[in-house]
Amino acid sequence: MNLVYLVFGDELKNHVQTNLSLLTFLKASEINSVNIITDKPEFYNQVSTFVKIIPVSDHQLTEWKGEHDFFWRIKIKAIELIANMYKGEDILYVDSDTFLFSENVNKIQEFLSNGYSFMHLNEGKLSQLNTKTEKRMWNQVKNNTFGGVKITEETCMWNAGIISISGAKSNQIIQLTLDICDDMLQANVTRRLIEQFSFSVALNKCSKLIPAENYIGHYWGNKQEWNSFITNFILKSYFQKHTVEEQIEDLKGFDFSAMPIFVKESNTKKRIVNLLNYIFEKNNKVYIK
Repeated sequence: MNLVYLVFGDELKNHVQTNLSLLTFLKASEINSVNIITDKPEFYNQVSTFVKIIPVSDHQLTEWKGEHDFFWRIKIKAIELIANMYKGEDILYVDSDTFLFSENVNKIQEFLSNGYSFMHLNEGKLSQLNTKTEKRMWNQVKNNTFGGVKITEETCMWNAGIISISGAKSNQIIQLTLDICDDMLQANVTRRLIEQFSFSVALNKCSKLIPAENYIGHYWGNKQEWNSFITNFILKSYFQKHTVEEQIEDLKGFDFSAMPIFVKESNTKKRIVNLLNYIFEKNNKVYIK
């Protein structure tokens, strides 16, 4: 199984998350290679002997966005790149804010060998989801065909923080995902969720799609707390001059169930907090003269 990350930009926290995530996967014997597609290869010097770093240029990222200039189309193209590098081999894509917590990675391998594929989790039927974006998207795509696949009331939206594809079907699935994505862009479907919905439809069409949440954690709903832990871990490792091998051992003793991966906060609370921060911080800063 070939692991792949796509991480780019100057936001250090994304690269710090990736470094922590890959440490949790390096202990798994089922992982044949770890591939990092990035425009910041210098951020991975410490782990360069353990991973394959694939530099990507601004020109390449622009090309991957396609004729409709859709930013998250690059995720599909990045996975396509790995599929072409490791022809016929299984692929496991994960976002930077993930971690391997189960020793049963061989279970993922077994499922892939038997015609299954993985995404993080099933968020539900698009026709029944409640956000404004999801409702708008459903009204735009219902009973229409994209990439030759008709969208019905039973069509589900899956979280795309984790995507695992069997090597036997990788080319077929990735091409269908691109076709669905491009057809939706051509039809001016609301863009925000197109990439993950395209994967959801294509994987469900070509395989038996099941959740990966029992094997891989995805803390997209509690990044602040996890980022604090990861920063402390990385800094401690730096000051103690721990090797990559020692960092892997340090993580083996960490209880990944001790921190929530999702914390629900109301939008009203967020707006109030942002307003209060603005009010009290506006005139409360002093700089050296």
